[in-house]
Amino acid sequence: MKGLSFIDKFFNETRVEWRTIEQIAIKVSSGGTPKTGVAEYYGGDIPWLRTQEVNFGEIWDTGVKITELGLKASSAKWIPANCVIVAMYGATVGRVGINKVPMATNQACANIQLDESIANFRYVFHFLASQYEFIKALGAGSQTNINAAIVKKLRIPIPCPENPEKSLQIQAEIVRILDAFTSLTAELTAELTARKKQYNYYRDKLLSFEGGEVEWKPLADLGTFTYGYAAKAQDAGDARFVRITDINTDGKLIPSDVKYVDISVENEKYLLKKNDLLMARTGATYGKTMIYSEGYPAIYAGFLIKLNLSEAIHPKYYWHFAQSSFFWEQANKLVSGGGQPQFNANALKQVKVPIPYHGDTTKSLDAQSRVVDLLDKFDSITSSLTEGLPREIELRQKQYEYYRDLLLSFPKPGEQEA
Repeated sequence: MKGLSFIDKFFNETRVEWRTIEQIAIKVSSGGTPKTGVAEYYGGDIPWLRTQEVNFGEIWDTGVKITELGLKASSAKWIPANCVIVAMYGATVGRVGINKVPMATNQACANIQLDESIANFRYVFHFLASQYEFIKALGAGSQTNINAAIVKKLRIPIPCPENPEKSLQIQAEIVRILDAFTSLTAELTAELTARKKQYNYYRDKLLSFEGGEVEWKPLADLGTFTYGYAAKAQDAGDARFVRITDINTDGKLIPSDVKYVDISVENEKYLLKKNDLLMARTGATYGKTMIYSEGYPAIYAGFLIKLNLSEAIHPKYYWHFAQSSFFWEQANKLVSGGGQPQFNANALKQVKVPIPYHGDTTKSLDAQSRVVDLLDKFDSITSSLTEGLPREIELRQKQYEYYRDLLLSFPKPGEQEA
């Protein structure tokens, strides 16, 4: 690829100096969270970023907006555009992003405002993305949390440090090469996002039952809930150990990074059956719901809730509902906590679900099945992992990661310290 010969020459002739984030940044800050349940703090026009929205890309908007009162109450501060943001808590720890508009963040985000006379923000972004596994491993505790002090000590390779102008030219060339890969991925992702928006609109339209006979029933009337099994995950065992981090953004079981647990008399009651529903109850993944479609033995972990629904509701119907805006509007109001949101069984019981033809179970299940059939077909088009756009995006991402790691594998003066 054009530009690689430039980099080959650079590797051979240019000195690199490893500097900490603190040495190349104007400021490293973290945000704050307004108290939940206070109406005056939410629904404003200030974009407020949560860690689940940091995912190795540009951030142009946020799912939650807060008011000036909420900003003041949270102790969060506005950050300018083009900060490099590192997620520090929960399932997203170590992920990086770039905010393209001024915004505020919660306390689980480290916001790096770089000194642009030293470091290109996209260069730092690409390098930190290449260090994801390393950064994720720096934390402590069950969710491997890190903090701003750790982020400040992360080290970045600065080429040609004695000549800042040349250094920035080299960084810009590396960025140009890597951005050439990411731009195509971004175009494909935008196309997939457009398809998903179309699917989301269609799903919400079907679930609204406009003009039809429907009753919105609380989940407390539709089933019971069971917390999962607390155990240490193993590299081998009799059954897969399904954790909150194993649910992806589409509400499906992630096939990689599999952990296990041995089946015993104590935990066999936590074995999953086909079409069992699980919901994450804490952390950045709270509210995400998956349906167990696999055929192998699996046990669900303690931070998950299993929904034991009555025969009046189709499991797959509920799964589609749990991906909809109808569910998330309720979940975001019912969740409690700050940096580590909690969405327990008591909150889940209050979620209302549209039940068509309530009182006539046969007719209701027939209507639910028709919705499921239609949405399953649409979902298979937009979310297939083996064909179409998702497969192409996956291949382009692997190509980007290969060249990124090749271009950013600088010789180190010793083991990188945190």
